[in-house]
Amino acid sequence: MLRGRLGLETARIPHADRHGLLWLSRGALTVRDGTLRFEREGAATPDSGLDAGEYGIPFQSLSMILLGPGSTVSHDALRLMARHGTALVAVGQDGVRCYTAPPLLPDTSDVARRQMRAWGDAEGARIGIARRMYAMRLGEVLPHRDIAVLRGIEGSRMRRTYQALAQRYGVTWRGRRYDRGNPLAADIPNQAINHASVAVTSAAVIAVMATGAIPQLGFIHEQSGEAFALDVADLFRDTVLLPAAFTAAREIANNPGLNVERHTRRLTGEMMRKERVIPAMIDRIKELFEDVAALEEPAPDAEEESGDNVA
Repeated sequence: MLRGRLGLETARIPHADRHGLLWLSRGALTVRDGTLRFEREGAATPDSGLDAGEYGIPFQSLSMILLGPGSTVSHDALRLMARHGTALVAVGQDGVRCYTAPPLLPDTSDVARRQMRAWGDAEGARIGIARRMYAMRLGEVLPHRDIAVLRGIEGSRMRRTYQALAQRYGVTWRGRRYDRGNPLAADIPNQAINHASVAVTSAAVIAVMATGAIPQLGFIHEQSGEAFALDVADLFRDTVLLPAAFTAAREIANNPGLNVERHTRRLTGEMMRKERVIPAMIDRIKELFEDVAALEEPAPDAEEESGDNVA
């Protein structure tokens, strides 16, 4: 895996010049005659998009292969991809689960260094990145530099967002309630939000892995080992997570026989695939860490919003 350090891998294509991600499912990833191949049987399915047959995979020009359900991978395939720096991630259908990703190292530490530089500047760049995230979500740059105030404003606006989306999708909404000790005690809309959140967070984990960012170093979330992935997932809460959850809740209300977890996961996965959410997450991560130096000088404290808008 570290042959490049010895100067033995001069033919490796830099990840900046590769084509990104390739989704494969319901087949066998193997090596034949030194070439990575994917073999499928049966008709094409929505998550595979491939008819039965054998396909050569240009793995040297890919940064990551996402291997979905119903698939196997050979030892030779793992060895070949590791030698050329192509990552393999085992995922659920449409990326709604991220089961495992080997610790293959990206060919540059640029994103990780920018992230670490920003995270280490607690009074300047760290809060600046948090403000960028809130601006991406709320559509405006909030002037405040206190993370507690920013969280309060976001919480207040999210309560209004929940209510507005519930009305739009025709779902009865009694507020966001979730008991970690007894998750099934929540009503159907809250259960659907929980399941959609897991799916979108899994996609965010894939995006974080693909960019070589550090999952533990979050800017809004702090304690979780996947804090930065939770930050990235929240960027798509209003546009993907909640619409998928409320759509599932409405359909389950009309058909109580549907399984909440399975139905919500399927709807969220379909929406993420159609909206190309994982590539969008990768772009957002890169955008967040552009020009970190400009965030390092604290701006003068701005007048805080009135208490009516702070949760």
